Amino acid sequence: MPIGVFVLAAAVFAQGTSEFMMSGLLARTAADFGVSLGAVGLLTSVYAVGMVLGAPVMAVTAGRWPLRRSATTFLALFCVAHVISALTTDFAVLVATRAVAAVANAGFLAIVLAALPRLVGPALVGRATSIIVSGVTVACIAGVPTGTLLGQLWGWRSAFWAVAVVSAVVLVPVASLVPRDGAGAGASDRSTRSEWAVLGMRAVRSAVIVGVLVNAATFAAFTYLGTIAAAIGGTTTVWVPLVLALFGLGSFAGVTLTGRYSDRHGHSIITVGAAGLVGVWALAAMTAHTMAGLAVMTLLTGAAAFGVGSALIATIVRTAAPRLAGALATTALNIGAVLGPIVAGVAVDRAKTPVAALWCATGAAALAAAIVLSDRARRGPVVDGVGTAAR
Repeated sequence: MPIGVFVLAAAVFAQGTSEFMMSGLLARTAADFGVSLGAVGLLTSVYAVGMVLGAPVMAVTAGRWPLRRSATTFLALFCVAHVISALTTDFAVLVATRAVAAVANAGFLAIVLAALPRLVGPALVGRATSIIVSGVTVACIAGVPTGTLLGQLWGWRSAFWAVAVVSAVVLVPVASLVPRDGAGAGASDRSTRSEWAVLGMRAVRSAVIVGVLVNAATFAAFTYLGTIAAAIGGTTTVWVPLVLALFGLGSFAGVTLTGRYSDRHGHSIITVGAAGLVGVWALAAMTAHTMAGLAVMTLLTGAAAFGVGSALIATIVRTAAPRLAGALATTALNIGAVLGPIVAGVAVDRAKTPVAALWCATGAAALAAAIVLSDRARRGPVVDGVGTAAR
């Protein structure tokens, strides 16, 4: 595996930390700016919307650039946005810089994912995808808790400075070790626009829709895992970070394991995994009344959700048009990350229990499984390790 892939994963680690760290910094940020928690919560929404909109726009805008140029440009913009965030005393500026950081993050991820087939070869796309995605899972395990700890010790600005420093450090190897080629240099605007026709392919549409549903299930549940753990643990607050860490460990294990086999058995992983997610989320909901049950199922659901999600990303990258592949994968996952918590929030409010979020995850997984199994019954597997889904 080219060393450049690991360098890109390190950049994704910094970006993943930034995306999720606000959950542990809300109170201190609100107090510093003198605004409500709800207002600070908008920073998360702004970031999510920036990711959804930024991926296709940046893929089209920078899709003609060489990989090294586009990767360094987006990473540098991401770094600068965090420096400004750490320095500003104006909440409106903070909101704006979060939007800029999200667009840079989305552009970086879209370009990198689209470049993988040319960077590592078609036979290693699944494994390379798992390495890139592992940057996000390691961020959940280590980056987000560290950012929260820094915020508790030295204020929320220290977490932004930390992300900026890591991004700046990674920028050097990205500029020197990532190949110049690998994106879509030299392509015309006309060819870029024509690539949108790939959405007319049933295989690509199915993979994107399933990706939305799988990630909606993941984030519907993840959003309320801490609340569920707190309700069970009572005054023992140590359970909340422990449960979240278990989810991160499970997700890392799932992505790593999937990466070993998805290039050859991608269709089996998605077909079996999508069906298995229904049972895993349902069992998690049924056992969420005890800490032991929650801990075990959190580990398993993290592994299953991110394992299937990683395989879906690799599928989209293989079957979609070159420069839009990464954008479609990034957009699909972030649409799910936006919709999942919204639907779960409504369910939790009506049911008066955070466990309802796990049942929402079960429902989203069931829809995803139905699409996968329906496509397999009608036209064969949605995906496989060598791209028969494109037929």
